[in-house]
Amino acid sequence: MAETRFRLAIPAEKYLAYYAGAAKAVIVRASDGRRIQFPAEHLRPFVTHQGVYGEFVLVYDANNRLQSLKRVAD
Repeated sequence: MAETRFRLAIPAEKYLAYYAGAAKAVIVRASDGRRIQFPAEHLRPFVTHQGVYGEFVLVYDANNRLQSLKRVAD
């Protein structure tokens, strides 16, 4: 299993596009500079009235399939 760290700052108004299904994937810049894409549905547990904010760790397998996503800091 491999891990990638990244920070997110998506205000509630912008997250509505993901929630409504207009945007299906999130593309982020990892802390090591790589560009990572994953399904937006994995952010739903982290949505607040303000949006989605914090530092996250994405865990994926050898086939680059997402195994878990967790927030590690606000």
